[in-house]
Amino acid sequence: MKKNNSKRQVYFNGDFVDENEARVSIYDSALMFGDMVFEMTRSFNGKQFKLKEHLKRLYSGIKILRIPLKLKIEEMEKAVHETVEKNSRLFNKDDEHRILIDVSRGLLSIYEDVDIKKGPNVIIADFPLRWTVQNCSHLYDQGLNLCITSQRTIPAHLMDPKIKNRSRLFYLMANIEVSMMKGNDNWALLLDTNGFIAEATGSNFFMVKDNTIFTPEHRDILRGISMNTVINDLAPALGLNVIKKNIEPFDVYEADEVFLTSTPFCILPAVKLNKLNIGDGKPGKITKKLLKAWSDLVGVDIVKQIKSWDEKKKTGTTPYKFADNITLTMDIAEN
Repeated sequence: MKKNNSKRQVYFNGDFVDENEARVSIYDSALMFGDMVFEMTRSFNGKQFKLKEHLKRLYSGIKILRIPLKLKIEEMEKAVHETVEKNSRLFNKDDEHRILIDVSRGLLSIYEDVDIKKGPNVIIADFPLRWTVQNCSHLYDQGLNLCITSQRTIPAHLMDPKIKNRSRLFYLMANIEVSMMKGNDNWALLLDTNGFIAEATGSNFFMVKDNTIFTPEHRDILRGISMNTVINDLAPALGLNVIKKNIEPFDVYEADEVFLTSTPFCILPAVKLNKLNIGDGKPGKITKKLLKAWSDLVGVDIVKQIKSWDEKKKTGTTPYKFADNITLTMDIAEN
C-alpha cells in the first residue's frame, strides 16, 4: 500500500504506517482485558525528556506482566526517535512531540486460528503536545479544585499501580463522578483503601506545609517520572525537603499549597479541595519556584509555551471533555 506522506506515521510492529492504518485485532488481549502497558513522553525544544526513565518503567511492566516482547529496550528507544523523525516535518515549528507507546500481549490463545499477527503488538504514535493541553493554560494562574471521589485506588496487592497499564476503569469512573459536579476545573482526587490521599487520575499529588514538601507514600500509586523529577532534581536544587508520608484529607485543608505533577503539564497548582481554599486559595510560591526551576532545567518557559498555544487557538474546548460535560483527564495523564 502506498503511503500518504502528508499524514502522520505510526510505528507498528517494526513498520511505519499511516496513522489511520494502524490497527490491532478485535481479539487482542488489550481489548479483551485491558492487557497493555504504555508510556507517554513529551519533548522540550524537540528533545524527549527522560525517555530512558520512561522506557525503563515500561519494560519493568512488560517483565512483571510476562508479555513475551522480543524488542529490546535499545531498539524501542531507536524506534521512538525514528517515529519523531518521520513526523517532524508535519509539526509546527513551536510544537512539542507527545509520544505514546503501547505494548499489548496480542491475540488470546483461543483465537490463534485468526489470520492476523499474533503479537505482542508495539505501537508508537507521535502527535502535537498542544492537543493535550489545549485551553488549559489558565490553570497555572487560577489553579484546580480537587474533588475527592467515592472511587478509590486499586491497592497494590490486587493490581500494582506501579505498572503503567491500560486497565484504568477506576480512573474513568472517578472522572465521570467529578464531571457531574457543578463548576469548572474540577479534577478527581483518589484516596487509597485506608482513606489516605493517593493520586489524581494520571497525576501525582504534592502538599506544602511550612516550606516542607509532602507526597503520599509510594505504595498504591504510580511512581511518576514527573514526580521523581520534583523529588530527585528540582527540590534538592532549591534546598527543599520532600517527605513521603500518609496524608489525610484534613492535612490538605491545613496545607499552605498543593500541586500535581504530570508529563504534559509538568506542575499544576491546586488551590481548592472540595471547593474549600487551600492556603490563601492561590497558586503557592513554592509551586511557582519549582515550575520555574523545571523551565530552567529544560530551557523552555513551560507556562509561556502553553499559553502561546492557547492564544493561537482561542476556540474549542479542553481535550478532557468527551461527552456532555463528562470530563476525561486520564491521559493528562500521564505521570
